[in-house]
Amino acid sequence: MIATYRGRRDAAESLRAETGCEIFPCDISSAADREALMVFARERFARLDLLVNNAGIAPRERRDILEASAESFDELIATNLKGPHFLTQLAARWMLEQGAGRIVFVTSISAYTASVNRAEYCISKAGLSMSVALYAQRLAASGIQVFELRPGVIRTDMIAQVEKGYEERIAGGLLPQGRMGEGADVARAVRAIADGLLDYSTGQVLNVDGGFHLRSL
Repeated sequence: MIATYRGRRDAAESLRAETGCEIFPCDISSAADREALMVFARERFARLDLLVNNAGIAPRERRDILEASAESFDELIATNLKGPHFLTQLAARWMLEQGAGRIVFVTSISAYTASVNRAEYCISKAGLSMSVALYAQRLAASGIQVFELRPGVIRTDMIAQVEKGYEERIAGGLLPQGRMGEGADVARAVRAIADGLLDYSTGQVLNVDGGFHLRSL
């Protein structure tokens, strides 16, 4: 297993100590870094069985859609959409050589939920959701399954500044299951895919969101 990181080497080192995985610095928005990652992987492993596209960033500053900058838009599209899309292209070519493999895209409930103070994030995730469908369609006949995980409100560094607000909304009934999600909730869904439990369900969207996607009156 290879875990990539950008700027948080301490977290990567901690993961390596815990799991024994390889670590590799990679800015997913960089074509050169994506190519280097694939070279690194091919040097160390005979095959590629699973790619998990979980790199993603939030806007550096939440700003109303009427005030948001083109620079922020470009940064999020490059990291959250373009990077995973083209890393998957490289990985899929390798998997086609093998005739097998599994690919997971971690998107977000923001793929379909409008947040006008972080429009660039929503747009990047909506685009990534379509990337899932495209790759699933293209690779299905070659024995490669592609899946989308849509996490909801998950306790991570990304939401640290607004976590209290989310907790208050959850207490007020935002989520049917009544609690914020944890990283382990997403990890278990990835594990089910990695173990082959969903191999006849390519293109499936798995909502890991405490029931947020449900509609009720």
